[in-house]
Amino acid sequence: MIRRCALLLTALLLTLAGGGQAQAVGYRYWSFWDHDAGHWTYATQGPATTSPDDGAVQGFRFSVSEDSGDSAKPRGTASFPVICARTPARDGMKRVALVIDFGTAADAPSGETPPVRRTACARVSSDGTTAEALASVAKPLRYDTNALLCAIAGYPHKGCGEQASGGKKPTAAASSAKSGEKEGGPAVGLFVGAGAVALLGAAAVWQTRRRRHG
Repeated sequence: MIRRCALLLTALLLTLAGGGQAQAVGYRYWSFWDHDAGHWTYATQGPATTSPDDGAVQGFRFSVSEDSGDSAKPRGTASFPVICARTPARDGMKRVALVIDFGTAADAPSGETPPVRRTACARVSSDGTTAEALASVAKPLRYDTNALLCAIAGYPHKGCGEQASGGKKPTAAASSAKSGEKEGGPAVGLFVGAGAVALLGAAAVWQTRRRRHG
């Protein structure tokens, strides 16, 4: 009985693990990054609501990823003194160094070729946002009806946050489900697995006691 319970438990856990892998999916989109102390970190706000300080370094990377945990970072060096060396300071204005990485051919939509990575020094008003800084140096920008950044410098020519394999844009429900895979989904799987362990363990104990008293 104990051996049978162990086999059932193994099969259940493998099924749960396989189900989690089947749900994983990649989306093609522009990710937004902050650069500090020599490292890139995924931005906690969108470019339209971020107001960087003078001297900030920020980046954008086009790639295919499931979520922020596996999103590709901008490549190459990022140095404010280098990027903004030819853009002097001006009263009432601030300078923001931008790294724009159009990604690889593998991440590009069908029929499109990613432009070469570029850097730019944007000079905007002291209260300007990253979106305004980007618009000043990398037009045309393209947004969808939900204010999602779809294209920088016209790339890609079409599409916006679509699923890489199916070519479909995720709906609000799909986006919530994708977020849940990272925040709530695995936890649910763990709780189910723990419950299965408890039930199978109880069954094994009950069988052992039955044999002793039988």
